[in-house]
Amino acid sequence: MSQFQGIMVYLEHSGGQLERVSLEILGKAHQLAQKLTTNVTAVILGCNLGKLGEEAIQFGADQVLLANSSGLEKYTTEAFTAVLGEIVRERKPEILLLGATHDGRDLAGRLAVRLNTGLTAHAVQIEIEPETNLLLCDVPGFGGSIVARCKCPHSRPQMATIRPGIFQIPQRNPQRQGSIENVAVSLGEVRTKVVERSVKETVDIAKAEIIVIAGRGAESYLDAIRKISSSLGGVIGVTRPLADKGLVPRDQQVGSTGYAVAPKVALVLGASGAAHFVSGIRDAKSVISVNKDPEAPIKSYADYYVVDGIERLLPALLSSLEKLQGRER
Repeated sequence: MSQFQGIMVYLEHSGGQLERVSLEILGKAHQLAQKLTTNVTAVILGCNLGKLGEEAIQFGADQVLLANSSGLEKYTTEAFTAVLGEIVRERKPEILLLGATHDGRDLAGRLAVRLNTGLTAHAVQIEIEPETNLLLCDVPGFGGSIVARCKCPHSRPQMATIRPGIFQIPQRNPQRQGSIENVAVSLGEVRTKVVERSVKETVDIAKAEIIVIAGRGAESYLDAIRKISSSLGGVIGVTRPLADKGLVPRDQQVGSTGYAVAPKVALVLGASGAAHFVSGIRDAKSVISVNKDPEAPIKSYADYYVVDGIERLLPALLSSLEKLQGRER
């Protein structure tokens, strides 16, 4: 065990920039490293990586390893597992963190098997256990109704994938110093190749300053809620039951099994306030909740609590917003 030292973070990127979730994890890794009195090593795989190494240092990495190869231009499980696996074997990090993205989840599972180590998936919180210096990961289960605390005391590296939107992106420090190292890439025959890549635009609710969230009690009023959200210049979010029914894309689900948000204003309509939902709005600056139940659990988390029926309030709110917009025009 004593051979394994430091924290390693696998960083994803697109369009010449590091992905938001990678920056979130990088900031958290820097905090954990201070508790362990160790360093953070960022690993970036790809082709023509440009200044991504400098960007990683400015956001919290102490060292950056660049694996630059034409064979890594597009993500494939086979190639990325081979390269990152070799880096991990050689550098022996104590902790390895990846984003719980489509590619990150795919890579982490394959990598954990290859390294014969444990993997805590979809963590919503990570900390260091003071008594043992082990990585502690909180993982939601049973639809978010429980949160399990997990650790891997007998395997190294301690691996975890982190759900996007959980941590704040650290402030960029252009003056921060660190080392950048190009690592040799040895790829044998790669039996898989990307034939076609389809990318669709989604709503990034984690960046929204205003979010209108529909709960089960507002299920029948999604059209009106979309109009209200648009009038406020915000985005729409939903609780898990609405996402489960496919009424709104999963990318817009708020909570421990969805995304954490930190808007200036969160308008919550018809949500009772289950623990796995309110964990997703804990960083909102101001929460306004509307519910017909005067004692719903969401009341404890709201800055302003309106007791009213959604069917009565929404038309009045939409009418008022339309009048305000008319005056502005």
